[in-house]
Amino acid sequence: MKNPREEEKKKKEKGSSNATSNLESRFNQTLRSVQELLLGSSFPGKVSLTRKSEPSSELTSPVRQQNFERSYSENDMGQSKRANNSSEEELQSSGNRIKSAEFQKLKITMTNSESKLSDALRSASGARAVDSARITKFTKALSGSSVILDSRGRLLTRKRLEYVDCASQYYDIPETERSDDEINMLRQIAVDCPRTVPDVTFFQQEQVQKSLERILYTWAIRHPASGYVQGINDLVTPFLMVFLSEHLDGGMESWSVSDLSPQKISNVEADCYWCLSKLLDSMQDHYTFAQPGIQRLIFKLKELVHRIDERVSRHMEEEGLEFLQFAFRWLNCLLIREIPFHLVTRLWDTYLAEGDALPDFLVYICASLLLTWSDELLKLDFQEMVMFLQHLPTQNWTHHELEMVLSRAYMWHVMFNNSPRHLAS
Repeated sequence: MKNPREEEKKKKEKGSSNATSNLESRFNQTLRSVQELLLGSSFPGKVSLTRKSEPSSELTSPVRQQNFERSYSENDMGQSKRANNSSEEELQSSGNRIKSAEFQKLKITMTNSESKLSDALRSASGARAVDSARITKFTKALSGSSVILDSRGRLLTRKRLEYVDCASQYYDIPETERSDDEINMLRQIAVDCPRTVPDVTFFQQEQVQKSLERILYTWAIRHPASGYVQGINDLVTPFLMVFLSEHLDGGMESWSVSDLSPQKISNVEADCYWCLSKLLDSMQDHYTFAQPGIQRLIFKLKELVHRIDERVSRHMEEEGLEFLQFAFRWLNCLLIREIPFHLVTRLWDTYLAEGDALPDFLVYICASLLLTWSDELLKLDFQEMVMFLQHLPTQNWTHHELEMVLSRAYMWHVMFNNSPRHLAS
């Protein structure tokens, strides 16, 4: 007959063994959960990492990384900490101690898992950087194609189609359908196109002159108040150079428009047409009958030079030199004939930035250009001054000299433009 005390003792030992086994099982489950979390899995409802890196030799290092990046939320971290603390408390309450070697093994395992996660994050970051660069490159490539990406692209397409329609309606028609005034205007344009920027051989190409003629004639028909005026042909050339540079490589000396498709040539013409229209919107009266806008600016230029440098103004007056004799061409062609052509685009940057205020600022640019040679002008008589101002010594100018002219113009504009009494005679 069994002793009841022995049976009770065996039951207690069996219960203790089962409790110990359950605790170890729960601890192992907690450990696996923490490892899975660090390796990329997550608790339900949380964001998980989907990128994993291949194991490397660094994974065996027990050194804990200081700057450990996590893509999961702080709640996840809190749950993992609470899981570790709970398992340790349960082990301590049961009286079972885990050996120090097992704890060290646990730390190494967690460190390795963190290293994997850090490597995975670095890999994901590098992939995102490459993708970003690729997107930028593709976007840049698409911007030069016919793919319409936004409303600006749709507007550009519409404007180009509108220009094609106008050119076919006004330019590409038989001579018999034109009026006498239109025939005379077209002949004048045909005469002026070969004279446009004669020192640049690119503009002597037949196809370039044909495009220039089509742009000018279409613009003149669409703006009957002014029509075509000599000098407007020069104003198209900077736009033509800029838009063609998008399709042609190298310097202008090696450019050939025959290398472009008719569609690209048509697009360039349309862009030049609309840019010319925008540039001249604020100075329509410069090219109407008697050109009152230019005469008004010449009067302002004379007053401004008198206020800035009275000696030069008095000397020109004593010699009988009128500003109209040299400044009319300056203002009519927007100074394009007074500086080397490779500097014109820098000048056009300023013009387009000024917008509708360009006519007022143009006066200050002319004054700055004139007074660049104030000392030389004081030594010249009437005839010498006329020859000098019609053939300015700017052949060897660089961007530095032009920047000085624009800087002085801006300074004087700030000083005088909002103080009209300073300019009163």
